[in-house]
Amino acid sequence: MSPRGVAGAISPLALLVILVWYITGPGSDPLDVGVAIPDITLERISFVESEIRIEVRNTGPIPVDIVQGDVNDRIQPAAVEPDGHLERFEVALVRIPYQWNEAEPYNIGITIHDGTRFERDIEAATMAVIYDMEQAGLLALAGLYVGIIPVFIGLLWLPFIRRLSAANRGFFLALTIGLLLFLAVDSAEEALEISAENISGSMNGALLVLVSAAAAFLALQYAGSRMGGMSKAQTGMAAALMISVGIGLHNFSEGLALGAALNLGSVAFSAYLMAGFAIHNTTEGVAIAAPISEKRHMISRLAILGMIAGAPAIFGAWTGGFLYSPISSVIFLAVGAGAIFQVILSISGWIIPDMARLASPQIAGGLISGLVIMYATSILV
Repeated sequence: MSPRGVAGAISPLALLVILVWYITGPGSDPLDVGVAIPDITLERISFVESEIRIEVRNTGPIPVDIVQGDVNDRIQPAAVEPDGHLERFEVALVRIPYQWNEAEPYNIGITIHDGTRFERDIEAATMAVIYDMEQAGLLALAGLYVGIIPVFIGLLWLPFIRRLSAANRGFFLALTIGLLLFLAVDSAEEALEISAENISGSMNGALLVLVSAAAAFLALQYAGSRMGGMSKAQTGMAAALMISVGIGLHNFSEGLALGAALNLGSVAFSAYLMAGFAIHNTTEGVAIAAPISEKRHMISRLAILGMIAGAPAIFGAWTGGFLYSPISSVIFLAVGAGAIFQVILSISGWIIPDMARLASPQIAGGLISGLVIMYATSILV
């Protein structure tokens, strides 16, 4: 690029820097009207032995000072690390010595310098996760139960699907789209729910969901184009691979939510919960097997596809259990939703080349069955 072209690219940025400097510096006095309202978010509350720990983030437009903490509306002595003064988006740890009781509900409050109190309810207190190999093994086992094993069980339907006629195989291919559509909507809904409950309005949680989902959609779209698109010439292997990637991102998000639930004590980490997830996720194996039902000698590739789809649940459980953050949870859920929507778009053109086929009993029945199956099994989770 010529020097003139470089100057043309840089000069608008330089002018923008000067404008921002002036607005926030010499020209700020005439614009300083109204009252800036402070805001903080209680991002994470952990119960350890004889102590409650609260991670507090300043999500408002102005600096704040933490002055006190309380439990169930009773002021308690508290220590703030590193200090009580928080600039915008800065995080502090508030430690409250307290003899809490397991499974009891608590209301945790933080008061700042202007007397404004922010609170968060804990339905049932439970001991915070201990970062050790035993806990890592438990989370890995949970990911194995809800991710890898159910997907491989679902793949066992491949011989049955192979014996069906072409028209009936179309039913299972359409069933795949129904399954994926439910997963995509479910991920997007959960991302929006977490953003509404745990992310301050200043962080624009809904827009974070949109940006993350769109980025994943476009990235997978690009990756799909590099593979040559979804065409008959490729057979179903590319479709199965993209489905596995989309399901893997969803299972990472699912493992993330599961690990975070254990970490935050918001659900009982029980065998019944694991069984519900296992039943729900078994259908994902069908989604992977359907596009490659005409292929033979696929055992090794099938194993790889199953691991791509199921193994991320283990990594998600570790991330959620040890490194939980509402923002990261929202991002990963939205990424999973965006990726699955892209997979749906890609394989729909391959499975249903024209809208006339959408009205066929096999295609319409498969789509409806996929949605109904996923909804029915989701009730168990």
